[in-house]
Amino acid sequence: MARKIIEKFEIEYLQVLGEDGRCDEKLMPKLSDEQIKKLYETMVLARTFDDKAFSMQRQGRIGTYIQAKGQEASQIGAIFAIEDKDWLFPMYRSIAALIARKQPMHKVLQYFGGDIKGLESPKEVNNFPISIPVGTQTLHAVGAAWAAKLKKDKNVSLAFVGEGGTSKADFLTGMNFAGVFQVPAVLICENNQYAISVPRKIQTYAETFAQKAIAFGFKGIQVDGNDVFAVYKVVKEAVDNARSGKGPTFIECYTYRLADHSTSDDALKYREKKEVEEWQKKEPIERLEKYMRSKKLLDDAYKEKTAKEAKEKVEKEVEIYEKLPMPNKEDTFKNMFEEMPFQLKEQYEEFMKNG
Repeated sequence: MARKIIEKFEIEYLQVLGEDGRCDEKLMPKLSDEQIKKLYETMVLARTFDDKAFSMQRQGRIGTYIQAKGQEASQIGAIFAIEDKDWLFPMYRSIAALIARKQPMHKVLQYFGGDIKGLESPKEVNNFPISIPVGTQTLHAVGAAWAAKLKKDKNVSLAFVGEGGTSKADFLTGMNFAGVFQVPAVLICENNQYAISVPRKIQTYAETFAQKAIAFGFKGIQVDGNDVFAVYKVVKEAVDNARSGKGPTFIECYTYRLADHSTSDDALKYREKKEVEEWQKKEPIERLEKYMRSKKLLDDAYKEKTAKEAKEKVEKEVEIYEKLPMPNKEDTFKNMFEEMPFQLKEQYEEFMKNG
């Protein structure tokens, strides 16, 4: 019986911007000063919105809310690498990505306030509705990418999934399909170290999540998810490859969830306060600020102005949200199928009759 040795694959890890704000200029992606400022301002806006939404949930002004705090770089860096015509497939924690992707903040609040209309995408961008079932957005992204390939329209699909989602059958099916049909998809795993209360060490025995791409025949890469420059660089390359017909890429953003899993959770029941404090030192916004100060792109006045403008924008969106009419109960029946099947139509007619 013959034995064949399969060549060992090595997974690349990329970091451009260190925790101390120092940058490896040889790896730095091509970004203008204005683009760097835009990245920073968007990250601050997303964090400001996140904090406000958390407060609103505690005040009973929206329902359960899931924070993206600490993951701004992995989401916003990725969004800056795609075009409006490309498809975004968000999960429930992709709030920073949606804000960067031009989803009005009052619409995000509308969704978390219990109205499905908040998932309506602006006409100029292609945002798919938020996926609550874990991992299913992977299938949606790969399916849309396959359609793009068949239509030859050069659109790319980008989806976010948590590391816990990589254990789901939907994710594995999507990865396999992406590899077999070499679809133009970029799949991003935000490895924030916890799938609710399940730590990364018992989520997988693999050394990285990125290496899971090897089994499906395409590239996997791990990147410092708190380094917005590295995330942008890796995703931009993956998007360019996908658009030019070179197939999919799987990217693991190594990051950390600074908040609880959701507003119904208490993360200190399963992780140490010291661990959170250590990761706080690596958080993405302060890291970018250190770099920008060293390049004379940020001073105290600009920082204060950015924070003030972000707060004003968020408060304005909150006002819009709180003036929106309550959702119609009948909308529950109207947004699932293009044409209601007879079973649902019967239920709808009974509902309209009895209220």
